[in-house]
Amino acid sequence: MVLTPRQLFLRHQAQTSDFPLLLEIERAEGVYMYGPDGRRYLDLISGIGVSNVGHRHPRVLAGIQAQLDKYLHLMVYGELVQAVPAQLAEAIHQTLPAHLDSVFFTNSGTEAIEGALKLAKRHTGRTELISCLNAYHGSTHGALSITGSEDFKNSFRPLLPDVRHIRHNDFADLMLITERTAAVIIETVQGEAGVRVPSLYYLPALRRRCREVGALLILDEIQCGYGRTGTMWAFEQFGIEPDILVCAKGMGGGMPIGAFISSTEIMSGFKTNPILGHCTTFGGHPVSCAAALATLQVMQDEKLAEGVAAKAARFREQLRHPAIRDVRGCGLLMAVEFDSFAVLKPIIDYALEHESILTDWFLFCDNSLRLAPPLTISNAEIDEACAALLRAIDAVVK
Repeated sequence: MVLTPRQLFLRHQAQTSDFPLLLEIERAEGVYMYGPDGRRYLDLISGIGVSNVGHRHPRVLAGIQAQLDKYLHLMVYGELVQAVPAQLAEAIHQTLPAHLDSVFFTNSGTEAIEGALKLAKRHTGRTELISCLNAYHGSTHGALSITGSEDFKNSFRPLLPDVRHIRHNDFADLMLITERTAAVIIETVQGEAGVRVPSLYYLPALRRRCREVGALLILDEIQCGYGRTGTMWAFEQFGIEPDILVCAKGMGGGMPIGAFISSTEIMSGFKTNPILGHCTTFGGHPVSCAAALATLQVMQDEKLAEGVAAKAARFREQLRHPAIRDVRGCGLLMAVEFDSFAVLKPIIDYALEHESILTDWFLFCDNSLRLAPPLTISNAEIDEACAALLRAIDAVVK
């Protein structure tokens, strides 16, 4: 008996919940995904912030194919000179402040977080790490340790020691950052908390406090970076610069890649005492780097970040309904708030089943609907999405 992909998925693929979507996808293009029966689904979450340039952008595919024709993996990270990773590192540097000139490539965002935490400890000689309540930084042990939700952490203790949490956007808590602190790590815009945008004064105050006590400031832009908020990097909107920047998700055009970025001075700490202070086998994989380089070039050539504000405003103008309590956002990272999860979940289900619209909620804010479509979404597709969501709300909320 030949099992279907759905049967194989349920029988042999490790599950992350008791209620997976079980939506079978055969192919994807632009902002749409297609099932085996040809049914078309409008993707409003971009694989959770991954497909910023849309699914299978032709230039990304061309970059991948060009690299496939040369070589795949050759050697562990940082030993051989490979053109595409080196070109990608330089291209990323050109988008950043001058001091952020050293890029360490990883396979994912959570791996980049691990590297950034190690780098901060290595450079400062300190051990305390500070992050925010309701922050999400990944699922590996170090990243989980600084995640700001006890519900996600309690089953896996003991985790990293000497971790402290502060309240996001709370000025009083900045005094908890002291000479013991190696680094403060914060999402420039909180994602899984339900898109929480800090005040214009908070991040500058945090930056000053870190300098006062000699702590490094790590900005996690895994979800809010790469044009998602309307600028290449979200921190550009707040008048600050990090000591270490972390990115992933949208940078690969659909391929797995992440990075943590700092100054050559700080990053040099990994070269000695011990040698190979941080290393990876597949980080900076040439095929992923080729996809990422093409993605960055598409972002720049098509001016995708510049179009984000108008597209976000178009969503806001149309998403008006008595059941909607709030629409928060920074660019095309948006949260549509309802009274409760009990109200929201049927809307999400109806939108998928009857309107072919894929949406989601947030880990730490389950009464808000996630909107993070590909930055390539057109005005017509925004109108299509909003009309479908409003029909779903009308069908569910009586």
